[in-house]
Amino acid sequence: MKRLIIQKLNLWKASKSRKPLILNGARQVGKTWVLQEFGKQSFAKTLYFNCDKNNQLGEVFKGPFDKQSVLRNLEAIAGESITNDTLIVFDEIQELPAVLEALKYFCEQAPELYIASAGSLLGLSIHEGTGFPVGKVDILEIFPMTFPEFVLAVKGPRLFQILEHDSPSTLNIFHDTFVQLLREYYFTGGMPEVVNAFVNGKSNQEIRTIQNAILYSYNKDISKHAAAKDIQRIHQVWNSIPQQLAKENKKFVYGAIKTGGRAKEFENAIQWLLDAGIAYKVNRVRKAGIPLKFYEDLEGFKLYFLDCGLMGAFAETPIEDILIGSKIFEEYKGAFTELFVLQQLKPLLKTTPFYFSADDSKQELDFLLQAGNSLVPIEVKAEENLRAKSLRQFVSEHEGTKGVRISMSRYREQDWLINYPLYMVHRILA
Repeated sequence: MKRLIIQKLNLWKASKSRKPLILNGARQVGKTWVLQEFGKQSFAKTLYFNCDKNNQLGEVFKGPFDKQSVLRNLEAIAGESITNDTLIVFDEIQELPAVLEALKYFCEQAPELYIASAGSLLGLSIHEGTGFPVGKVDILEIFPMTFPEFVLAVKGPRLFQILEHDSPSTLNIFHDTFVQLLREYYFTGGMPEVVNAFVNGKSNQEIRTIQNAILYSYNKDISKHAAAKDIQRIHQVWNSIPQQLAKENKKFVYGAIKTGGRAKEFENAIQWLLDAGIAYKVNRVRKAGIPLKFYEDLEGFKLYFLDCGLMGAFAETPIEDILIGSKIFEEYKGAFTELFVLQQLKPLLKTTPFYFSADDSKQELDFLLQAGNSLVPIEVKAEENLRAKSLRQFVSEHEGTKGVRISMSRYREQDWLINYPLYMVHRILA
């Protein structure tokens, strides 16, 4: 399989202001494979060190940092020398805080080295006050495989190139093919192990078993890493996400977790899920202006799973509902489709996505993005119903904006909006 983030890693390698790199993301999104593949493609050699329960590595970074001593010891452990074309990888770096802290000293004392690390739960490290090397590292976020990456894995480079670069009229020719691939992606999601199983012809039940194993590992992380007082509440929030998204109004409601639930009771639990990277949060804006962050309403938000395939497994959605017909697009109040859109946008966005809900009307937009000095209002349709009353009203009230509707319909452009088919989500900001 190929991951597009390797292009960003090559830019990091070529940068004159390069710092030690942290590749951050939830468990099972492919961090280890990506760094090892990057090493194979772009370096003469890769020295790989796993920090998980590695007492020997812990000894190397025990005490004051001494560059020459550290490098000699790393070479001794690896049994290879470090050259000017060596990638040094520290995996599961959150398990050895001393190694995480040492990235600061690599930045200051050995900027010529190529140091890359991978970590899960690093957001927790920041909030728990460990020696996170703020300002001394470059950080790249890695997410589950996007739909184009899925197409590349399943169908190869030709269809991928069409999806990425060809005109909308050409894509219209392959509309039915892409819709079928969408169904398959809704089922598998973008977790690399799951996609690899699908590509290699594993049965649907085997794929679900892999998805459930990933979900189990997330639950184990909650029990292992969360404070004892928060564990139950984290599980309660996590378990409520599919139910919250299946509502007509997907705004997160504490009372849906338990009767009488309040923000103060669950805000730490929500933050834990966000820090672990296994949930996404989209806050509301009540007024649209640049910058959108000025108009953020912290009390109104939606929570999403990190991956549509995992949500399907978690919610025990019948596999046939996803793979056959259009039920997955039309039912569940568009929950899967809204998550799919967000999942495609996350790797592309440089600013925070919001959703828009006006105070004085029923006007609501699924997403509102900021692209430079422009607003991008987005309405998501889970089927071919193309009514877009809220979107039209927003465009009419905000001069200079053009609406974006994402639906099952083919690409078409009108004077006030562009309709993108779901499989073209990644091109709305191009």
